[in-house]
This record gives sequence, C-alpha cells and structure tokens, in this order.
Amino acid sequence: MKRVIVFVAGATLALAGSARAQAPTDAQIAAIVVTANQVDIDAGKLASTKGSSADVKKFGAQMVTDHTGVNKQATELVTKLKVTPEDNPTAESLKKGGEENVANLKTLSGKAFDKAYVDHEVAYHQQVLDAIDKTLIPSAQNAELKALLVKVRPAFVAHLEHAKHLQASLEGK
Repeated sequence: MKRVIVFVAGATLALAGSARAQAPTDAQIAAIVVTANQVDIDAGKLASTKGSSADVKKFGAQMVTDHTGVNKQATELVTKLKVTPEDNPTAESLKKGGEENVANLKTLSGKAFDKAYVDHEVAYHQQVLDAIDKTLIPSAQNAELKALLVKVRPAFVAHLEHAKHLQASLEGK
C-alpha cells in the first residue's frame, strides 16, 4: 500500500510542481490524459482476470472499458486539432508509477490483491480528480480540450465513489 500512495503522491507532486513552475501546454495535457487513462487500463486488465472477488473483476473490466473510451475521445480530439501529445515529467511519472503498481499487483493474490488494487483505485482517482480540477482544466488553452476534460470529470467522480464502496465492502470481509 505504501508503494501505491508514494506513486500517486509522486505523480500529483509532479503535476503540482509543473503547475507552479509553468502550466502544462495543451500538448502536454494530452499526453497526461492519455497516460493517466492507460495506467488505469493496464491495472484494470490485470484486476479483471486476477481479482478474487467478482466485484473487483467487474470493476477492473469497467475501468478498461471506460478509460479506453476516454482515450479514444482524447485521441480523436488531438487528431482533429492536429496536436501531438508531448511527453513531459508528469506523464513519465504516471507511466513509471503505473508500471510499478502493476508489477506490485502481480506479486499479490486473493484478498491481498483485491485490497491493494481497490486501495490504489481510490487514491489514484482522487489524485486524478485533483489534477483535473487544479491543473488540467485551468491550464487547458483550447476550448475543445477543456470541454473534454469537463465532460469526462463526472466519470472519474463515479469511479472514485464506486472504488470507495468496493473498499468499504472489502474491509467488511
């Protein structure tokens, strides 16, 4: 669990640090959005097959479906706008943390896997929401990019609430 929180906090600090130094550009925001979604897709794929509870498997599959949809929308928009996502320290931090999370999850099984996955989902979705609200939406210059971020925000809220519900149900077992 500590590794998960360190990853999420590190990604958030990278976002906050870049916001203070210089707001991310639209191209950098595009890379952050795609990377953040891919991190959740990768963990969701693992949870949908390795989870021990049917609810965890179902939630993992939902994360794959929902975040794949967001990435499709983001990719279509950046293609339309002729914006090439630009790698940046925040996107790199997210990718590294996601890889570390999946590697850690692969070492777990049963209830330990379920708990670690769901705990990460709660922390990750809260941090992503904070980044959307405090950095990504305020920094987006293109109106369509900003509108996409605003449009997908409720899904992240719903994912957070669902993950919190799962977390509470796992603690009761």
